[in-house]
Amino acid sequence: MTTIIRGGTVVNADRAFRADVLCYGDKIVAVGENLEAPHSALVIDAGGQYVMPGGIDTHTHMNLPFMGTVTQDDFFSGTAAGLAGGTTTIMDFVIPAPKQSLLEAYHTWRGWAQKSACDYTFHVAVTWWDDSVHADMGTLVRQHGVNSFKHFMAYKNAIMADDETLVKSFRRSLELGAIPTVHAENGELVFQLQQDLLKQGLTGPSSHPLSRPPAVEAEAANRAIAIAGVLGTPVYIVHVSCAESLDAIARARANGQRVYGEALAGHLVIDDSVYQSEDLEYAAAHVMSPPFRGKHHQAALWHGLQSGNLHTTATDHCTFCAAQKAAGKDDFTKIPNGCGGVEDRMSVVWDAGVNSGKLTPSEFVRVTSTNAAQIFNMYPRKGLIAVGSDADIVVWDPEGRRTIAAASQFAKGGFNVFEGRTVRGIPSTTLAAGNVVFQRGQLMAEQGAGRYIERPAFAPVSAK
Repeated sequence: MTTIIRGGTVVNADRAFRADVLCYGDKIVAVGENLEAPHSALVIDAGGQYVMPGGIDTHTHMNLPFMGTVTQDDFFSGTAAGLAGGTTTIMDFVIPAPKQSLLEAYHTWRGWAQKSACDYTFHVAVTWWDDSVHADMGTLVRQHGVNSFKHFMAYKNAIMADDETLVKSFRRSLELGAIPTVHAENGELVFQLQQDLLKQGLTGPSSHPLSRPPAVEAEAANRAIAIAGVLGTPVYIVHVSCAESLDAIARARANGQRVYGEALAGHLVIDDSVYQSEDLEYAAAHVMSPPFRGKHHQAALWHGLQSGNLHTTATDHCTFCAAQKAAGKDDFTKIPNGCGGVEDRMSVVWDAGVNSGKLTPSEFVRVTSTNAAQIFNMYPRKGLIAVGSDADIVVWDPEGRRTIAAASQFAKGGFNVFEGRTVRGIPSTTLAAGNVVFQRGQLMAEQGAGRYIERPAFAPVSAK
């Protein structure tokens, strides 16, 4: 299959220029003006539009068993929704149960992901430690193309990694040429604050942010960064939600540490007033961790993206319906944590970032695609419009408008945290591996078309 995208402005992280883009099969084979193409080629008119690398969502949870239930979006519905929004690669999480083999969990998630409509890859969580975990990490890096390991500093009595586990796993990651990633919240503090609130009879969703104040996140971010600094390993902090955590990242980077930060689209535009709603179902629908913060934290996160101290944008896409959220109607600690967003991230970041002048189009590409590809060693296969790169492309209409609504979304869950927001800047066409999978509102995603993306280690793999 040959496809040519004509008349658009190619936008990469480093520059923008007028060019046609010729794709053959799943690769880009030519980029330039007035390209020739076979008469049989599919022609996409990109006049007046941008031609950009497909988005990479560094943080999703499809088909996740969590807090006694399973997310509404599986790997097909979730990735299809992503394609509709211009995201062509997801980075999901393998989360072993305590004492479960990392390899066993990895193979379970690989099985679930067989139905993915777009390319996918995995971070693997380290939720406990013994010699088998040490060995499994080596096997995952050497044989399965995993180069990032996740650590939850929250969720006491479940998947929380203690300091011993962090130190041993960070050290092993460095040895293997992998990067540790961290959910930074002090799990012990969260647990104690939750118990205090429940004893006071404050059982509703408005207590959720009270149990996870910014200081709880900042302490964990500082601790993870300090451990990484002592061991000499890079570290990636997921879903940075507050100014205090951003400050910790900025300080470390100013001192020469390799620390990377991720911002969620929701944290960039939604504030903590959602938890004060008298509609408890509405408030519960916004329960995620870290929670949405006050408006000054949103401003700080934008400054982090502008300054280069935050590097990627993601969603933490993790959808639960109202019935599932209702499990915590009498106890906010039992509300399944998670919100959607994989379908809307690109448009929300463009509308709030580029249209406001906070980001240039090239900076948008950097924080929605290129940085992720570089940090996690998928570049230049991903995150770039260039000869030899994957034909994962979004043709972006900067004047196109869409009002976000759960009723018209492709994702499941029956709720959207961006409900009612009208965005200017939407994908008109999405190509994944050279195939048109979304065009002018029509979704043509194919179950099982997505490929597993192996990510090589960053350094020679230890023989140990």
